[in-house]
Amino acid sequence: MLVETVALLQARIGLEPVRRLRDEILPLLTITWVDAELHRVALDATLAGSRTVSLVDQTSFELMRRRNIRRAYAFDDHFAREGFELEGAEP
Repeated sequence: MLVETVALLQARIGLEPVRRLRDEILPLLTITWVDAELHRVALDATLAGSRTVSLVDQTSFELMRRRNIRRAYAFDDHFAREGFELEGAEP
């Protein structure tokens, strides 16, 4: 999700918001870095699934399952279709 957030900020409003994210928001968060095993499982799921579900989302699904996280803050229905409770989406 961090990669998607940085890409979105950079593309839509520039590098200064990326700097602010790095300097002001990221220190408040716990970041879980993707290791080779998690990446492999997520990539396999991506290749076995729909072309509309991204590798980033598949990585999130797998990490959330491993950590028994049931709620996602997301704006698309991919998380709900995977069985997660959805926060942030419009009704």
